[in-house]
Order: sequence, then C-alpha cells, then structure tokens
Amino acid sequence: MDSEKSKILIFGATGYLREYMVKASISMGHPTYAYGELEEHEKLVSVLKQVDVVISTLAVPQHLDQLKITSAMKEAGNIKRFVPSEFGNEVDRVSGLPPFEALLANKRRIRRATEAAGVPYTYVSANSFGAYFIDYLLHPHEKPDQLVVYGRGDAKAVLNYEEDVAAYTVRAATDPRVANRVIIYRPPENIVSQLDLISSWEKKTGRTFKKIHVPEEEIVKLSETLTFPENIPVSILHNIFIKGDQMSFELTEDDLEASKLYPDHNYTPVDASSIYA
Repeated sequence: MDSEKSKILIFGATGYLREYMVKASISMGHPTYAYGELEEHEKLVSVLKQVDVVISTLAVPQHLDQLKITSAMKEAGNIKRFVPSEFGNEVDRVSGLPPFEALLANKRRIRRATEAAGVPYTYVSANSFGAYFIDYLLHPHEKPDQLVVYGRGDAKAVLNYEEDVAAYTVRAATDPRVANRVIIYRPPENIVSQLDLISSWEKKTGRTFKKIHVPEEEIVKLSETLTFPENIPVSILHNIFIKGDQMSFELTEDDLEASKLYPDHNYTPVDASSIYA
C-alpha cells in the first residue's frame, strides 16, 4: 500500500491534530478528504466505501463516537487501514489516576472494537505534543520570571512536534509493516524531563528561572477534588511528568519505533528554535 497513493479520509473537524494530519497527507500526494458527520450510518458507510484509509483525530469528548466509525467500516468492508484517535500513551501498557484512566479505558475500548470488527488497524502512541506542552511548561511568549515544575521535574517524557506526529502517522497508515501493529514515537532527541527543558531554555535565553515545585500529593488531591472535566488535565500532568509513564517500559525488538522505522524523516528536536519561536 505504501508504493501507491491511498485515498485517505480524516475524521475530526475540531480535533487538535486535524490540520496537521490533512497537510501531511496532502504533502505526500494522497487524495485527502475531511469528514465530520457521524450520525447517519448509511451515509457514513457510503462515504467509507470511497476511500482506503481512515485516520481519526476526534477530540477526547468524541472518542466513543468512533464506535460508529468501526461499525460503519465493518459494514463497508473495504477499509485497508484505520488509525483511531489516540496519539498519546501506549494505552495497553500504562495506567493513570482515575480521571485519566477513564480516558485510557475509552481508547482501549475503541481498540478492542476495531479488532472485533476485523478492520486492519494501526495504533499510534505519539506520546506528547511538543509545541503544545513546551508552550504550557515554559510560556516562552510570556517571558515569565518563574516556572512551575510538577513533582521533582526529573521524570522523562517524550515530546514530539505536531508536524512530525502527523507525518509519521500518514506514513504508518499506508505502510504494510505497520498493519495491525502499535507504532511508538520515541525519537531519542525528544526524550526529556521538565528540568531538561528548563535548562535548555535557560541556555537559549541566557536567563535563570525560579522553579516553583508542585508536589505530587497536591496534584493527586486536585485530581480527586476537581470536577469533570477539570480533573483530567491534572491527571495527565501527573502521568506524564511525575509518574513518567511514557518511558516506564523498555522497547523490545518486537516494538515499532517511528524514528527507526523512518530514518529518512528529519524530525524536529524539542529544543529546536522553530518550536520556541
């Protein structure tokens, strides 16, 4: 499938990754379509019969709507690959505080439904979005004097630039080697801790920032006292930057890692000036 162009349908009109995914697909020469209507089953089946690959970028509140997509794909019977909307942790290998665990459980449910439908799949563990989290952690445009550090700040996470996530995903979605497999995005230069990021930012700017540490106990308490959906972000912060779940398991020879699978793709390291611009 990778030697020829595939008709790619992208779901998720408001998903954070949608624009990146559409651009990546078009840049690789694939006929690319964006679609957002999920309520009419027969219409959805009709649309799916006209494409080869389906990539979902549906936002978290719509994740379970992907059950409608899996049902329609099963009926259509022609889809060569489905990439559900995950793009975070490897959900079958990690766990989180209850609010985040509920989100992970929904993603696992979509995986199992996809497998039960007999639809060829690629599950993408893209870990964390680089531009989003660097802006969240460093506030480079605001030029603050102090920065918040969650926990000790030494847990390693994986921050991947959004354009790279999209490029890897489109390639994986049309690559026979990644059929019915999980692909993990763990480029070596993008494995960093909060303290690594701050140190890099201090060297780049020539400034020294005061670090305000928020202890793990406070984050856990917030996850228990905040109401839904406000309890989800703090639970995610705990999982990524305190628990360090993205680097909590070693990759084996059976795992597919994006930067090794596609060494010709020059990914953007998280300390590159283009991210901080």
